[in-house]
Amino acid sequence: MTKKKILIVEARFYEALTDALVDGAVAEIDAAGHTYERIAVPGVLEIPPAIRFAMDTGQYDAFVALGVVIRGETTHYDTVCAESARGLMDIGIQHSLAIGNGIQTVENEAQAWARCDKNDKNKGGGAALAALTLLTIREDLKGDK
Repeated sequence: MTKKKILIVEARFYEALTDALVDGAVAEIDAAGHTYERIAVPGVLEIPPAIRFAMDTGQYDAFVALGVVIRGETTHYDTVCAESARGLMDIGIQHSLAIGNGIQTVENEAQAWARCDKNDKNKGGGAALAALTLLTIREDLKGDK
């Protein structure tokens, strides 16, 4: 596979946690020999439209969605989790995009740190690996390299 350009779209609502996710994603992309750019959005609900806007530019081969949602006292958590995931699935399927979903939906900050830390569960790295895997599958099936 030739060198690819990956866009990391990161929700900055929980900045330190997101930075940890980005560290894992960047390490995976670098290890695979690809390049990346980063853009920031306020929260995870803004990630799907940002990816859709970026898709229109034709500059990126794959996308990594990173952010954290921690359950609070209201049902807003359920809406944010469901709609961000649905938005990513919709644009990924409708437009044949390689998107790694690294949005962490957790009950508390301890769970978030365990998932975001690249030396623990490394979900940022996992999201980047998912995007790269989908990119490879799409190219293999289309006969592109």
